[in-house]
Amino acid sequence: MTVEIGTCTRCNSVLEQGDLRCAICSLATPPPDAGQVLETPEARVHVLRCQGCGAAVNYDAQHRAPACAFCGSVMEDEELVDPPEQCEAHLPFRVKRAEAADALGKWLGSRGFFRPSDLARGARLEKLQPLSWVGWVFGARCFATWTADSNLGAGRSAWAPHSGEAELEFHALLVSASRGLKDDEVDAIAASYDLSDRHLEPQRELSGLAVSLESFDVQRSAARRRITAAVEATAADEVARRHVPGTRTRNVHVSALLSSLDTERLSFPAWVLAYRYDEKLYRVVISGQDASAITGEAPIAWGRVLLVAALVALAILAVVAVALAA
Repeated sequence: MTVEIGTCTRCNSVLEQGDLRCAICSLATPPPDAGQVLETPEARVHVLRCQGCGAAVNYDAQHRAPACAFCGSVMEDEELVDPPEQCEAHLPFRVKRAEAADALGKWLGSRGFFRPSDLARGARLEKLQPLSWVGWVFGARCFATWTADSNLGAGRSAWAPHSGEAELEFHALLVSASRGLKDDEVDAIAASYDLSDRHLEPQRELSGLAVSLESFDVQRSAARRRITAAVEATAADEVARRHVPGTRTRNVHVSALLSSLDTERLSFPAWVLAYRYDEKLYRVVISGQDASAITGEAPIAWGRVLLVAALVALAILAVVAVALAA
């Protein structure tokens, strides 16, 4: 769990072990008192770093493998010294291997008209890997000032300028720290997780497969920057949605001043699948807690796309010909 070492002398925000500066006001943290011994004075973590996609997983001699579980590239041992982020709790798998494979089949069969008609029948599952990926869950309060253009009060112009300020509060926002999953994949499955269902120990094996355990591979200062950037982006979305008047907006600019920040470091279960269709591999990700939360790649039936484009072009030509004849 996170070790608290005191509060900031300027803004009274909680300081965590490993913080060099306050996450709220950026005041440098004081040095430890004479004789004070921290629980982990020099945290060192070994990870296996993929030279292809950059993914990092915990070094585990029992399950040592020379290849990355995500892309197959060579892995190398890397040591992190300057205080690394540490996972505090793990969300367990609720979706079994057979359920994940079945969800893939249903997903392939529902891809729509512009996908190959035999996609579900012709796809062949090549790999199905359980993954515990890592991320930050945080709550924050901030004071935001904003400027934007909207259609309200524009008069004869298309846009009118507006500005304002707002007190914003966010709860249980998720920021991915994963190298194995892309940001859009995380966005597609993030809402499926039950954050109250937590275990202290990670699940290391599932359905006879070793679970790939990701670790945080960024130091505390870099983590703070990513979380702060996520707060600012979320504040901009909130302002555009609820505070800028009018029905259309543009040029929304927000400056957010944090007043509190509460961060947890968790790992989340997911299934990473690879299937082959027409001699090409495609990737799909399924939430480890809800098999209906699924996202991935699928081939496009370009013949159908060209057919529809040709029909649309003929329809346009027919309309033009009728108009000219009239």
